[in-house]
Amino acid sequence: MHTDPVCGMQVDEKNAAAKVSNSGKDFYFCSQNCADKFKHNPQQYVKAA
Repeated sequence: MHTDPVCGMQVDEKNAAAKVSNSGKDFYFCSQNCADKFKHNPQQYVKAA
């Protein structure tokens, strides 16, 4: 299970509504709306490691 970085919902990668790669990492989303928000401003949702 993965956490949708936009809304915090738990998402199974096999059933994810969308997947976006950013900086070599894959992110999974519960909806296309969350994926679109992420694509528009990924820095807002990706925490610095």
